[in-house]
Amino acid sequence: MVFSIESPSKPPLPFYKTVLCVLCVLILIVNGFSLARNLESLNDAKVLQSQGARVVDRVQALNVLVTDAESNLRGYFLSGIDSYLRQVVRARGEADRQFAQLRGLLADNPNQLKNLAQLQNLVRRDFAGMDDMLRVYRVGGLNDVAKIAHSLGDDGTVDEIRLMVVIIAQEQRELLATRSAAYNRDYRNAVMLGIGINLGAILVVLLFYRLIRQSFFSGVQAQQALETANQTLESTVALRTEQLSVLSRHLISVAEEEKSRLARELHDEMGANLTAISIDLNAVSERLRTQQPQLARMLERARATLVDTVQLKRRIVENLRPSLLDNLGLSAAVQSYCAEFGQLTTIDCEALVERTVDAAGPMHAIAVFRIVQEALNNVAKYARASTVIVHLAVERDCLVLEISDNGVGIDTDAALAPKSHGLLGMRERALLLGGNFTVRRGVNDCGTCIEASIPLATAAASHGVEVAATTTPAAPALLDHVQHAKPAAPAPPSISEPRRPAGDRIPT
Repeated sequence: MVFSIESPSKPPLPFYKTVLCVLCVLILIVNGFSLARNLESLNDAKVLQSQGARVVDRVQALNVLVTDAESNLRGYFLSGIDSYLRQVVRARGEADRQFAQLRGLLADNPNQLKNLAQLQNLVRRDFAGMDDMLRVYRVGGLNDVAKIAHSLGDDGTVDEIRLMVVIIAQEQRELLATRSAAYNRDYRNAVMLGIGINLGAILVVLLFYRLIRQSFFSGVQAQQALETANQTLESTVALRTEQLSVLSRHLISVAEEEKSRLARELHDEMGANLTAISIDLNAVSERLRTQQPQLARMLERARATLVDTVQLKRRIVENLRPSLLDNLGLSAAVQSYCAEFGQLTTIDCEALVERTVDAAGPMHAIAVFRIVQEALNNVAKYARASTVIVHLAVERDCLVLEISDNGVGIDTDAALAPKSHGLLGMRERALLLGGNFTVRRGVNDCGTCIEASIPLATAAASHGVEVAATTTPAAPALLDHVQHAKPAAPAPPSISEPRRPAGDRIPT
């Protein structure tokens, strides 16, 4: 199984989804433009309708102004009151303003402008006739005015004005009806177009919703499948990890059993054979010492070689299973190993071991001793330290081990590396007995500190591991006889030089 840490590239959006999205956007844009154009057209039609209505009102107002001017002029002729004359002058000015406004309203209609010009001429001619009658009145009196009025009545100017007003109003009403029809038609077309565009937009939105819904449920199913696969993978990894951990602990237990058995066989069988050889060599040497001194010296050399072999056997046995651990207890074994470690490596090794640790069982004792061996071995090889402190005590029914040095320290990634076989072995020995094991930087980020806590309860039973406790008896008297037969230098302490770890171990 291969795991990749590279971030996966984002998959492109399917083409049909892109087309639907673009189509929906285009429909909405067209709908927006259509609504804007229709609204503008409706506003224009509304303005034109209002303009037509104002034209009709202005024309009617002109007709009223002319009629009122004639009435006020007659009132002035009959009563001589000047207020009637002022109303005539005001009507003339108001008529000029109405014509100016009408020209502005009818600027886009040339035919109506012609009619308006004709109407204006008629109105001006009517007001000119009024001015003539006013001058006649002031000169000749009311009789002359009656004559002029009679002549003006026969002129028909007022009827022409009324007819022109009717024509202009009728044309405006027809134009207003036409514009109303166009307005209604544009309104109906705009409504139909808006409905069509909205229906198309709704259809596209429904299709898009269907695609989104399918994508959502597909994503949910894919997520559920991924979660199921992850759970299966996690359970498989946890199961394989537990199996490997159990296998590792079993191998450690089997290795210790095999070491104990091999140490016992070497001590018992090989020791007995070497003792018998020593006895025979001593007997033959005593007989040949006076008769054949040369053969006696050869036997002495053979005996010296035998003594070296006995020492080699003892070192092998001590490496396989320390006799101090079984005979004198865990505290003596750890202190002795620390003392010899300091002599061999010139590193100041201080052992702070409480006597209460001797209450630990054989499995606990050998596990702690192997952890101390491996930790000091790593210190000698990698730490470049000048001082190391080994503290072993019993706290709260647990064997508590702490090994700290003042070396270069260990990197966190190196401590977790899969090739840190030494650290993994120490951790598995602690876990085998239900304990825990940690590796961290020392005080003030200086050096390395290894901590292990192993409960003194029978943890081996809870893990399904049974290891026979092996005791290596002290050397029998016959071996002592082999050593004492020839004076020699005292044997070195019964602890071997620290073994060099494999080249792929991570330094502590």
